[in-house]
Amino acid sequence: MDFIEIAGAAKQAALEIADIQTELKNKALIAIADTLENSKEEIFQANRQDLQAAEKLVEAGEITQSTFNRLKLDENKMRDMISGIRDIAKLEDPVNKTLLTRELDNGLILHKVSCPIGVLGIIFEARPDVIAQISSLAIKSSNAVILKGGKESINTNKTILGIINSTLNTIEGFPKNVLNQVFTRDDIAEMLKCDKYINLIIPRGGNKLVKFIKENTKIPVLGHADGICHIFADKSAELEMAKKVIIDAKTQYPSACNAVETLLIHKDFPSKDELLKALEAAEIKLVFNPDSWAFEYGDKILAVKTVSSLEEAIEHINTYGSGHTDSILTTDIQNAEKFMNKVDSAGVYFNASTRFADGFRYGFGAEVGISTNKTHARGPVGLEGLTIYKYKLKGTGQIVADYVSGKKHFSHKDL
Repeated sequence: MDFIEIAGAAKQAALEIADIQTELKNKALIAIADTLENSKEEIFQANRQDLQAAEKLVEAGEITQSTFNRLKLDENKMRDMISGIRDIAKLEDPVNKTLLTRELDNGLILHKVSCPIGVLGIIFEARPDVIAQISSLAIKSSNAVILKGGKESINTNKTILGIINSTLNTIEGFPKNVLNQVFTRDDIAEMLKCDKYINLIIPRGGNKLVKFIKENTKIPVLGHADGICHIFADKSAELEMAKKVIIDAKTQYPSACNAVETLLIHKDFPSKDELLKALEAAEIKLVFNPDSWAFEYGDKILAVKTVSSLEEAIEHINTYGSGHTDSILTTDIQNAEKFMNKVDSAGVYFNASTRFADGFRYGFGAEVGISTNKTHARGPVGLEGLTIYKYKLKGTGQIVADYVSGKKHFSHKDL
């Protein structure tokens, strides 16, 4: 099948899955989790093939070390991936939820009801666990997807989606062509032009990928280009907490988009030297005069700046941040509230690591990505972010002419 045929089939599948029952979706998700659990060695074998090939790509400079790190699928990632699918099966169905009921007039009732977006085009680099996360979220939210992964993870991607689709084929009544996969650069070009069939593009990858997609499609794009996250150590921050939180935010997974990249320290914080020594002892390289404050290191490198006030910290973040996730460490509740209200980011934290910005950790089961958009979805995008809404109007033969003439009048009463 060429891309247009795949997209057309996905569109038809989206129309079919929009009306299937919650029980059938949950049955499919549990079956997928069970099959992936029983197929772990097959998946690990495919991932080893990709890792061996990726080592050469790193040496040739075609991919970065951080991309290589994201490619590895270990026992922990596999456990979280499977657990996330089971969690999604337990979550409330986000489709056909009544968001508003309003009586326009006697016998004329308006309902605002959640519904699927339709066909999602997902373009991602490395991260083979994305396949299972997005597939399970799409099933539960009644969307169809077309997935395009990077060449560095092709064997793992093919194996995981093959297992998932083989499982779905055993579920009676589940529509065909809900989950689709394409593989070439030409497919990306076709996807970006395919506004007739695709309703939303979600990129998961580096800055260049996201910017390229946003500049080359008329289809709405949900995602973020940069993960430039900050932590501000206020003058009243507790030293031991600061050490623990900052080290976690930088070293727990340095290549993640929610890893901290800049540390701002209040000039009156009394334990600055001790804090910096602790960070260096944790093998974090500190940079005090970076070429740019708007840079995502993706490594154990941390830009450090001393600021004179809370207001300066907020201004710095709003100037150089990417709107992803930023945190304040303080014992001053008023300062914390001011920080969280004035920092213009999808996630604003108080005494917590930026690494919590994640759909699984938020209890969403999984995420399709993190959005810094100011549209219908922001932050980690789970099930609700994959739905939109429609208006259902139920009447008894009413016509507009009666209301224009004054014969009838609107009541506009919320029920």
